Amino acid sequence: MRIKRALAIGATLVAFTAVAGCGGDDDKGDGGTGGKSPAASSSGVTGQDAGGGLPKAADLASIAYYVNKHTSCLDLKTGADYDANHDGDRTAWGADEASDPAWGIKERGVCSDGAGDPLALLSLADMKKFQTAAKANNEQFLVGQDFAVVPVGDQAIQELQKSELLFLTCDPDFSAPSGFQKSPGLVDGCVLSNYFSS
Repeated sequence: MRIKRALAIGATLVAFTAVAGCGGDDDKGDGGTGGKSPAASSSGVTGQDAGGGLPKAADLASIAYYVNKHTSCLDLKTGADYDANHDGDRTAWGADEASDPAWGIKERGVCSDGAGDPLALLSLADMKKFQTAAKANNEQFLVGQDFAVVPVGDQAIQELQKSELLFLTCDPDFSAPSGFQKSPGLVDGCVLSNYFSS
């Protein structure tokens, strides 16, 4: 009985993988990644196929799962729970912005890195709105296709640089050293780069 169930689960996973790999390159609205079709994972996070691109996450738990693959993301709380119970020096980004519709934030959560510093996790309903607000407020973020991460600690930032997240900035003076990518964002004047400027 267990063997039949294991075979059925295996066949289902193979089928999901095959279906997920059948997308085309002509999708738009992917955060400037070239429209590669994602391959599904059981965590709710979808990574991109061999063509590369930004990861996508279905919810806060999926964002935390993704971040945990690269740096610690411990004790996930909703933004409201974190804000109500936080009494430390370093606060997590977005307490006010999460409730402002101009930012296009669907949900905000906060977890802690290995040093106890907060990481704000933002599930986004509208990446273009988010980039527009980031430009208007001169803010910088690490982004996937439909989520953003705001680490505070230097170690978390360095560890996340090894992930597939990209640095979103709308600073007209931003430049990346040779060998790093830099591509346009969804909003004029914003760029995405795998060089994480401080």
